[in-house]
Amino acid sequence: MNEQEFLSKCKLLVTDYTAKHLDPADKLSFDVAGVYVVWYAKTLQNSKALLSTVITDGMYYEVTYNGDKDEFYFDAYKKFENILIPGGEWNSDLT
Repeated sequence: MNEQEFLSKCKLLVTDYTAKHLDPADKLSFDVAGVYVVWYAKTLQNSKALLSTVITDGMYYEVTYNGDKDEFYFDAYKKFENILIPGGEWNSDLT
């Protein structure tokens, strides 16, 4: 599977998942144009992509393709925090 085929499938998976999990009361319309790739890598026959959407819900998605087994793994995550840690001030206490 080439890069374009993989990323197209990833965007469709995210579109499908997002559309199924939208709150009908929000009356949002959503399609594949609202999905974007944050990061992508391919090693040998395996691929991985991190994706997000234009919806400001803090969600991001990880799609992994196992080329040996011809399987996709889909993970959906919610971002809870974004903490700035300057490199010169690093310590192990992030509370």
